Order: sequence, then C-alpha cells, then structure tokens
Amino acid sequence: MHSTIKFRAILILALSTITISSAMAQNEPAPLFPLSTVVSDSRADAVYPSVSGGFLVYSQRKHGNYSVVQTSVNTPDNNEERRIVPEQLNEAVRFGVAIRDGSIGYVSNRMGPVSAWMRQAQGDGHVAIGNMGVFKGAIVPMNLHASVDGQVWCFDSTLEKVLQSRAITQFGNAAKHMELLGQTWRFYSSDAFEHKLGYRATKTGNGSKFRQPSLFIFNRDTNQLTMIPNAMDGAISLDGKRIAFVRDTNGNYDIWMQNLNGKNLTQLTSTPFGEFEPAWSPDGKHIAFTSNRDSKGDVLAMSIYTLNLSKGATTRLTQATRAIDGSPAWKDTHTILFHSNRSPSKPQTRTVSNWNIWQVNIQGEF
Repeated sequence: MHSTIKFRAILILALSTITISSAMAQNEPAPLFPLSTVVSDSRADAVYPSVSGGFLVYSQRKHGNYSVVQTSVNTPDNNEERRIVPEQLNEAVRFGVAIRDGSIGYVSNRMGPVSAWMRQAQGDGHVAIGNMGVFKGAIVPMNLHASVDGQVWCFDSTLEKVLQSRAITQFGNAAKHMELLGQTWRFYSSDAFEHKLGYRATKTGNGSKFRQPSLFIFNRDTNQLTMIPNAMDGAISLDGKRIAFVRDTNGNYDIWMQNLNGKNLTQLTSTPFGEFEPAWSPDGKHIAFTSNRDSKGDVLAMSIYTLNLSKGATTRLTQATRAIDGSPAWKDTHTILFHSNRSPSKPQTRTVSNWNIWQVNIQGEF
C-alpha cells in the first residue's frame, strides 16, 4: 500500500514537472487584463478602430479593396450601419474616423491624389477636410483624427517630395504587407518603411534618414490650417482643447501634448524606445498608446499602455510572446479597443497573417 501511494506521488510530481516545463518552453505570459475579439475575419484586415457617439468605425481591407465600416460599438459583428466603399477603379478608402453624430471621416484618392473627407450623418453629403493643398497633392493626409463633434481635424503628412510620391502611389496598393497596413508610423522611417526580415530597434541613436513628417490641424469653424513640424499620430482631446502627438528625436519616438492654441507644449513620455498612437480617455485623465519599450524597441513586438496624466504613472495593459498590438481607442473609461495580429485561438503565444480588432478590459486603479 505504501509503495503504491509513493508511486502515485512520484507520478503526479513528474506530470506536474512536465506541465510546468512545457509552459516555460512556450514562454507563455499570462494576460495582464481580460482580452476578447471584437471584429474577427480571417479573410480580411480590420485596423485603426475609432469610437464616438456609440459608433465604431474602422478601416477594412478585403478581397483587394479598402473601405471604411461604421457599426455599433456594442454589437459590431452583427449590426453594420454604413460602409464607404470605392466608387472608381483603383480607388481606396482608408483611415476611418467616428464622429459623435454618426458622420464618418475618411481619406480617399477619389478626387486629386489623396484627400480627406467627412460623410455627413444625414443624407449623402461629403464635406472636404483641409485646404486646396490637399487636392493638389502638396499635402498627403495620413492617420486622420477628429474632435468628437467633427469641427477640428488633424492628420500627418510628409513634405519630402520623394515620400509624397511614394505615399500617393502606395495609398491604394492592395498588396501592401499587413505589417505596414497596421503600422503606418513606419512609413516615415527609412529603416522600416518597407517589409523585410529584420529591423533596427526604434531606439535613441537609430535615426531616420527621411525628413520628419508634419502634423496639420484644421478647424472647420475658422478654416484655419495649423502645422506642427516633426509630429505625427495626432489625437484631439474630447473637450477639443488639447492635442497629443508623436515626435521623433534621433530614433526615439515619444508622446507630446500641447493646447490647440499652441500653449503648454509638454513631453509626456521619455524612454529610449518607441511610443506611438496616443488616444485620449473619455474623461481626459489618461492617454492610451502603443509601445515597444518592454521589447527593447522591437518593431514587431508592441503592447498597449496607459498614462495617468495627473500622476505620470504608466500601466501596461497587454503582453504576449510576440504580437503587434496597436491603435488603441477608448470604448469607455475601462475598455480599450485595439487592432492586433494575435491568434484568436491562442492570443498569448501565436500570431496570424491578418489584423483583427480586440478589446482589453481594465480593472482596478490605473
């Protein structure tokens, strides 16, 4: 009897050791907060979610076409509201933006080289965003964002002639590598603007050979167009008074903030690595962003974080063995949407070759 009990104990210990060793071999990190998919389609890419007024807007690439989808943020998979689709041959519709009243912002090559528009919530009117420089190709808008009421818009653009031409040519490229589709900040990096096997870390000292982009802010009420040099990934606070953006200093990308009137320019993050794609919380107290600070600047290993503006404290929200989490958008004060190449079946250890939209539920203080 004692021999049998001893044998069983040894067997259980051996099996436990095998299980622990297997988990360690896979190096599987536990989720920091609960995760779930919001929009998932193995035949399509869903990127850059935008939330406002109960609407979810995102950009989609499916069957070689780029379109912008608007749906309910609470039932996104089975309640599609509207879709802005290409109307001409080789047209692409990208960078979808949700507006509180149901209007939809987007960027298209339908008229002129590349231009920004807002489809009105009622009827079928499309309002131009920006000035005539957009239609003439002097400005090629990327990463479109807006205030919740659709009165103030921002986008970034290169002013380097070679990059301008490349941006226009590649805008509707249906064969664009999926990494580049979900990491548009890479377009401005001379090391990472195209897909290849390896990339230098986004780290201080690894500067880009390209001229840095500029951020443009357009006020529809005053028709004023403001430029901030060396800035991209702009995000306007919900009260319409502040803008957060990304600035590159010799290869180190950090998040900055200033008032829309130009006052109180402040650097919010300061690590040797990269912080991108800021997004304001509904109460204006936090900024979510994506970063590779914990992967030492690895372009292909990025997570979602939040910054408490009053405390200056940063909280990491997502982690995985190897995944690209990007473009956070606040659904509410404790839920953030983002796009990722995580595998829906094994999100902590595997990736897939397309983008889906996920959400992370934040618990406790952050």
